[in-house]
Amino acid sequence: MKKFNELKIKNEILQALEFEKFEQMTTIQSLCLKDILEKKDVIVKSKTGSGKTLCFALPLANEVKNKPMVIQSLILAPTRELANQISLEIKKVLRFIPNIKVLSLCGGTPFKPQVASLEVGAHIVVGTVGRILQHIHETKIDFSSVNSFVLDEADKMLDMGFYEDIVKIAEYIPQKRQTLLFSATYEKEIEELSSKLLDKPLFIENVETHKQESITQKFYETNEDRKVDDLLRVISHYKMKTILIFCNTKAMCEDLSTQLWNRGVESLTLHSDLDQRERDETVILFSNGSLPILIATDIVSRGIDIDNIDFVINFNIARDETIHTHRIGRTARGEKKGIAVTLYDKDEYYKVKPINEKFPDIEFCDVLEYEDSSYKPRAEYKTLLITGGKKHKLRKGDILGALTAGEGLDKDLIGNITILDFVSFVAVKNEVLDDRLLKLGKIKIKKKLFKLIEK
Repeated sequence: MKKFNELKIKNEILQALEFEKFEQMTTIQSLCLKDILEKKDVIVKSKTGSGKTLCFALPLANEVKNKPMVIQSLILAPTRELANQISLEIKKVLRFIPNIKVLSLCGGTPFKPQVASLEVGAHIVVGTVGRILQHIHETKIDFSSVNSFVLDEADKMLDMGFYEDIVKIAEYIPQKRQTLLFSATYEKEIEELSSKLLDKPLFIENVETHKQESITQKFYETNEDRKVDDLLRVISHYKMKTILIFCNTKAMCEDLSTQLWNRGVESLTLHSDLDQRERDETVILFSNGSLPILIATDIVSRGIDIDNIDFVINFNIARDETIHTHRIGRTARGEKKGIAVTLYDKDEYYKVKPINEKFPDIEFCDVLEYEDSSYKPRAEYKTLLITGGKKHKLRKGDILGALTAGEGLDKDLIGNITILDFVSFVAVKNEVLDDRLLKLGKIKIKKKLFKLIEK
């Protein structure tokens, strides 16, 4: 099957898919949706960005009942960013099905508001392992009505040491349930976890994962003395515009960002020391095109769901081939293509060898062949913050209308619009950003004035 209307799903879901312009299934969706809709336990091996979230969001939306208000589905994710993105995707599928509450329970955000929200009730819960366990122990969260249990990016959760915690959470869920496990890799620990939690599961693999035609990998030998200069040579050679760079530690991220700024190259960092607001804002600026380079650690790398990353660079080589696979999967999302670059010292060849065995098509190149260039990546958009959001009943159409009809900006020159609870972010092309609008510092939306701030 290639089209969603061939599936046995509610008309309201088909309407939501049409609204979101989801017409054709991705490869992994066509392989597993029918079996998941038939309530089978399924293990799905597929890279991030292949459309796997819809593989469980759609069946959960198709099964959920608005009465009684009890938790019917629990989804575990490795990071709060990914959990929040999953919540948004499920809400999109539920757009035309009223009175269904999707609740995100993640660490790094206040606990008491979550407790208050749980007292009202929820139908679908998406959360991180640590925070779900906290609710089990402190709020006695009731999972007795859960009939669907989803582990998304299970390999990452196991990398983070959550094996025992996941098994513990499963003890609070009825044994008679559907369990779905999604993973980019299928290592021994994943096999052990699935044997504990799943009942006679189907194993479905997207064999197109990381094919050479979707991700071109290039490795460059360098040394610490010239590493930043070599990084800039590679960026200049490919005229890179949207770049995600991986470092192994928070300190390395900050150090690299400082060195790039000193050379006139804009960048921001993303790691676990940032609070949730800072992390959200950084990801929004990067996805808006207001920031050409994002430097991240592995702990948050799989929580960012951005489609337009053309280049991934491993400034520090990953400690093993599994983490390397996760990193390069941030480019070539869906059906797109991308380039993954890895810089390594000759003393690190012992790390290169197992990666090369897994990816035999790696191209080993000489960075010194590239002419040094004055090219520096520049942001194409400015991002504006509006001091109003979902709690103010603002929608994308309201903001777009205020900027076009109200302020005279061309619709084609306005990029992403992201609406959070209390603020919204709008990307506007650099060359058309109206200085008068910024000097005014205010914008009228739905007959109400909101502050307007350039980020």
